Amino acid sequence: MSHLSYKTLSANKETANKEWLLVDAADQPLGRVASKIAALIRGKHKVNFTPHVDCGDNVVVINAEKVKLSGNKWESKEYIRHTGYPGGQRSINATDLLAKFPERLIEKAVKGMLPKNRLGRKLYTNLHVFVGSEHDKVAQKPKKVELN
Repeated sequence: MSHLSYKTLSANKETANKEWLLVDAADQPLGRVASKIAALIRGKHKVNFTPHVDCGDNVVVINAEKVKLSGNKWESKEYIRHTGYPGGQRSINATDLLAKFPERLIEKAVKGMLPKNRLGRKLYTNLHVFVGSEHDKVAQKPKKVELN
């Protein structure tokens, strides 16, 4: 056979069908909801998935404050950052982070599951996390996605 009967199609910026999806994080385990969101942002659920192209969807997450952690993670899980100054390492546990910035629990979990390169930084901008059931992306008409 001298020719192929099919062609491998590779998505690019113009051919990627980007949609807006709505995810409700209420009463969902943090790791499970984050891994499913990361796959949606990456575009792994699409037939024209291309690893080096942003072909995923924009994801709007609501009810970020109602996410669940199992076991003793509310007290033992620590989020560490550094101010940039000597001795400037600061840590905060999950309970305190939820009280101050509830959306950052999901943001940090999803960011850790994206590629650590230029593409990952670009994909991270497709995530929009909101506290409560109201969001400001109504004009985009996001489609509700059931994660279970």
